[in-house]
Amino acid sequence: MTKPILEKLAEEYDNKIEFMPIDADVSHDVLEQFRVIGIPTVLTLRESKVVGRVTGVQNEAGYRAMFEALAEGREVKVPMSAFNRMLRLGTGALLVMVGISTGNWLVLGIGGIVAFLGVYDRCPIWRAITGMIQRK
Repeated sequence: MTKPILEKLAEEYDNKIEFMPIDADVSHDVLEQFRVIGIPTVLTLRESKVVGRVTGVQNEAGYRAMFEALAEGREVKVPMSAFNRMLRLGTGALLVMVGISTGNWLVLGIGGIVAFLGVYDRCPIWRAITGMIQRK
């Protein structure tokens, strides 16, 4: 599913980004070097450093956003799909409700974390904290 999308984008970004497909069955040393544990994994590198990573299948818009940011020299971020966001928020809300109704604080806490994973990419406090950690 991913290969046709990446081939299309490779043609589109031909003069801006160098695409290097790796055969996971043959290149075990590359997989170890970049700690790839899931297939497909798409890495974006700038000056030999990994600046973006996506494991699993993404839609064309997600890959396009990554490559556009890489070509423009911006921070590479993988956008979360609306379905994925709603799934996380819904599952988190359900777990919170179950935790409250049963008095189980562990389930309540897990539900809060799952719900947060649906909005963390839009949270300014999260961005500030992770920005400080990345600078150190």
